[in-house]
Amino acid sequence: MAKIILGIDPGIADTGYGVVKEDGGKLSCLCYGTIKTIPADDLITRLSILHQELDKIIKKYKPGLASIEQLFFNKNVRTALIVGQARGVILLTLKQNNIPIAEFTPSQIKQAVSAYGKANKKQVQKMVKLILGLKEIPQPDDAADALAAAICALNSTLCLKIKN
Repeated sequence: MAKIILGIDPGIADTGYGVVKEDGGKLSCLCYGTIKTIPADDLITRLSILHQELDKIIKKYKPGLASIEQLFFNKNVRTALIVGQARGVILLTLKQNNIPIAEFTPSQIKQAVSAYGKANKKQVQKMVKLILGLKEIPQPDDAADALAAAICALNSTLCLKIKN
């Protein structure tokens, strides 16, 4: 039976998403992109747009699992707090749609797609292209990261933590 996984790379200006289908061991990309918000809008409006657009994607593709990248910030606390709020909206939207959630660190995602937990963005993008049989490297970076998160969930058995 085919599995559909929604990968998400959280952000406030750009939230990357990627929908990957696994059928008989073969992975294919159904869609990818970013949910963009306008920096001039207030935070509440931006979070509302993120919720509405993510909900549309969920309703269209009906994923059986969502894979989301855990936050990692070591410098800008203000950015971390705002992205954390966006991540909270994403988690709530997934929960409202009864989608199980798998969370992975950036290094777990890199390891899953490139066999190296410290791979650079270009290496990850090239592997995502190869794994999914895409004609070109997925752009923007946030969308490629979201596809990598979906691939990680499909390929993971040891580090998968599903939360309901």
